[in-house]
Amino acid sequence: MALTKNERRLRIKNRIRKVVSGTEAKPRLAVFRSNKEIYAQIIDDVSGKTISAASSRDKDIDTAKANKTEAAKLVGKAVAEKALKAGIETIAFDRGGYLYHGRIKSLAEGAREAGLKF
Repeated sequence: MALTKNERRLRIKNRIRKVVSGTEAKPRLAVFRSNKEIYAQIIDDVSGKTISAASSRDKDIDTAKANKTEAAKLVGKAVAEKALKAGIETIAFDRGGYLYHGRIKSLAEGAREAGLKF
């Protein structure tokens, strides 16, 4: 029986999570993409804490005139700025089972432009 699109993504996500893990020194940038919005969290998996987060729904991120790809770039910049304030410079990027193109790539580029290294 064929897998649904979401089941396929979850399989890929689990395969990625076997390898990618966040520590205090190098936390994980996890991305979730819905049809309308995009969310990003910087997570320390050892302690189980979210260090910083940003989404396209945040009031301080102006996504009114931006398309979804441009909004993802703004979210990447916002989460990177919050991480830098918390003293984090390097991260492990967890694309969450999504292909690295479009909004996911745009978010990663925005985070890199704002100063995160990965």
